[in-house]
Amino acid sequence: MMDNKETKYKKLIIALSVIIPLAVAILFSVKVEGYDLTFLPPIYASINGLTAIVLILAVVAIKNGKRLLHERLMKTCLILSATFLVMYVAYHMTSESTSFGGEGAIRYVYFFILITHILLSIAIIPMVLFTYVRALSEQFDRHRKLARITFPIWLYVAITGVVVYLMISPYYA
Repeated sequence: MMDNKETKYKKLIIALSVIIPLAVAILFSVKVEGYDLTFLPPIYASINGLTAIVLILAVVAIKNGKRLLHERLMKTCLILSATFLVMYVAYHMTSESTSFGGEGAIRYVYFFILITHILLSIAIIPMVLFTYVRALSEQFDRHRKLARITFPIWLYVAITGVVVYLMISPYYA
């Protein structure tokens, strides 16, 4: 059962879960000339890697009873993810997309990883936000239950973001 705080944020979370992916898709079609942001991909890939590390540290912290450290690490993950998203969109608004040049089986592996990464990066938005609100509203049993699903998906998205970058980086112009 949702408490007052979760009920209060439910519409906002649902709205953000729709608006963010739509905005990203729309902004991909917007091209801004005159800016060279081609230096961003290794930075935002590193942010994905750092997010994965911080997620793991946050789980270790809570398993060791360090609730305040866990909270701070999770807030760091939210900031890292938002920073990644801003850089990712800025890069794609100012640069042409890079095509994967690999052939054979590796091409199928790349596209499998890319497609699952994209789909799960969309699905993770409401999961992270609801998990966060449940912690804020001190519904720790419900928070834990959802976090057990949210954590591996968020970790997968963060790690595959790095993998996608490493696989496509040889093909950047």
